[in-house]
Amino acid sequence: MTETQPSVSSVALKYGFIGALVSVVFTAVLLITGVNVSGWIGSLGYLILIAFMVIAMKEYKKQNYGYMSYGQGLGIGTLVSLAFGVLGGVFMFIYTSFVDPEYTSNMMDKQRIELEERGMSDEQIEQAIAMGESFSSPMMMIVWSIVGYLFIGFLISLIVAAVMKNKRPEFE
Repeated sequence: MTETQPSVSSVALKYGFIGALVSVVFTAVLLITGVNVSGWIGSLGYLILIAFMVIAMKEYKKQNYGYMSYGQGLGIGTLVSLAFGVLGGVFMFIYTSFVDPEYTSNMMDKQRIELEERGMSDEQIEQAIAMGESFSSPMMMIVWSIVGYLFIGFLISLIVAAVMKNKRPEFE
């Protein structure tokens, strides 16, 4: 009897894009209500990422007769993270380009106030703001979103895949 294995990429991308849409809606609600997205509430978005990694891995195991290797789990988690990064980056690009073009300058103003409160000199503040502006253009937001989610998602996947793996026995 020949068993066909489900595709890691199809399961991961399906749940990755569904989860990314949930995350985009969550972020949009935070932005519309004026809640600081970079604060602790914004980090709750990572719980959405973890939840959809777990859901994708469970679905893969269900389709694969209860089995999933560590490598398959790591691949699923990383692809879910990639979907989050792409959709999150595109959303922020659209938001900062069309919906709220002042978003970046407002964030830079908040950053300036924080740096002043820390007692930094005007020269240090100007250097920090200039560096921040170079990294916060709309196109760079897409790049940093993808890179950031891939890095964090990979690290999270290392743990989640280790917990959820169920390797097929060698001799069946």
